[in-house]
Amino acid sequence: MSRTDSVHAVGNGGVPPPLEMQCLNALWALGSGNVMEVRNLIPRDPPLAYTTILTLLDRLVKRGSATRVKDGRGYRYTPAVDRDKLRQAALRSFLDQHFSGSAADLRVFLDQADLDQADLDQADLDQADLDQADLDQADGDAAPKTFAAAAGVHSGLRTE
Repeated sequence: MSRTDSVHAVGNGGVPPPLEMQCLNALWALGSGNVMEVRNLIPRDPPLAYTTILTLLDRLVKRGSATRVKDGRGYRYTPAVDRDKLRQAALRSFLDQHFSGSAADLRVFLDQADLDQADLDQADLDQADLDQADLDQADGDAAPKTFAAAAGVHSGLRTE
């Protein structure tokens, strides 16, 4: 089995914390990239510090979710996990945590859910608060905080 065929354990079913997930999303969009290229794809106002992105990418490398090769004075990072495998792990973790592992229960819940725009706006605000808390702990090894961010439900990547 190759490195891209497995999902490396980082807690929460192998799903990286939200900011690391944003870095992985950027790497998947780029194919490979340096710190500045990844930083440019992560939407923040103000942008995350160069050193914060560097720390997040280094964590991904240490956990086996990304690889790096020397490129001039810096490094070029490449995702080492398959996006669909990570999504499957995130979904499995979410189902296990919130629906006792039952996809059928999730379907019933979604059919009954009445999500209006206010609910979606609040979810975006809640995610922003969690991302800020994750950023505040960027020098520590924080556990994942939300499934939605980890699963890329709202990837937050710039597309311009």
